Amino acid sequence: MASQVGHRALFHAVRLQATGRESARIVAAALSGSRRYVGFGNGSPSSLLNGHGARHYSSDPKEDLRVRHLDGEDAGIVVVGINRAKAKNAISKNLVNMMLEAVEDIKRDNKVRSVIICSLVPGIFCAGADLKERAKMHQSEVGPFVSKARALITELGNLPIPTIAAIDGAALGGGLEMALACDIRIASNTAKMGLVETKLAIIPGAGGTQRLPRVIGVSLAKELIFAARVIDGTEACRLGLASHSVEQNKSGDAAYLRALELAREINPQGPIAIRMAKLAINQGIEVDLSTGLAIEEACYAQVIPTKDRLEGLSAFKEKRRPQFKGE
Repeated sequence: MASQVGHRALFHAVRLQATGRESARIVAAALSGSRRYVGFGNGSPSSLLNGHGARHYSSDPKEDLRVRHLDGEDAGIVVVGINRAKAKNAISKNLVNMMLEAVEDIKRDNKVRSVIICSLVPGIFCAGADLKERAKMHQSEVGPFVSKARALITELGNLPIPTIAAIDGAALGGGLEMALACDIRIASNTAKMGLVETKLAIIPGAGGTQRLPRVIGVSLAKELIFAARVIDGTEACRLGLASHSVEQNKSGDAAYLRALELAREINPQGPIAIRMAKLAINQGIEVDLSTGLAIEEACYAQVIPTKDRLEGLSAFKEKRRPQFKGE
């Protein structure tokens, strides 16, 4: 299939455009994981609790995470809802394992076109690490747990399809790091966000020191991390941490509803094209402009032989809505 983009072909296409050995080395490093990117409801989050279409990934406790594949016109949208009310959605061993399974399941499903990460607990997105559980860990267990949590957030960031974090409540520490791994963040005006680890004499350990500067700039990221500052959704939008800030509603799911609107905008577009656009942006932003343009050209080359491209041209000519199949 055209969507099964070969790593070797993609690297070769880029290498022809790169100048010099150093550029080729950078491209090789940038594309070393590209196979992870390519080849490949509706209502409020609380509706996930009804169990319709929900998938469970663990039995202990099995309600910590709910994953729903929406249907009808929303088919292709997956909603991942965190549901640890008593622990304020804190990141536990069980939640990490469940989310890793969920991400792997999404990665294998070629029908998925976008993912919304949200909370099923009012007023909370994710409060960060489960410190009560952490306090019971032996010192030798802490490092491996943090590494696994970091791997989860990395895998979330490596999903080939658009990911949207709907932040309707507090996203602190690892909770904000999870949101930072998503492509787009939408926050309610009452949401609270911050990397507050320095209050505990530690630093962000799941990508926060790297992703936050890439999103809002180095100086502002240092200020927020050094001061362990917590900001609201309005300020997050002003700083560029969130793409949109929406006024919270009575049901406490305004950010989710806006995220669903955005997912519905993305849904009809060519799925292979979206994956290639995400790959081009994510890989290109890490290298120089010349190499980035070569990556873009290589990704563009992958959409040319697709059936979806021909369908787009036919639909334009016939003045109808295209029906893309991801082929």
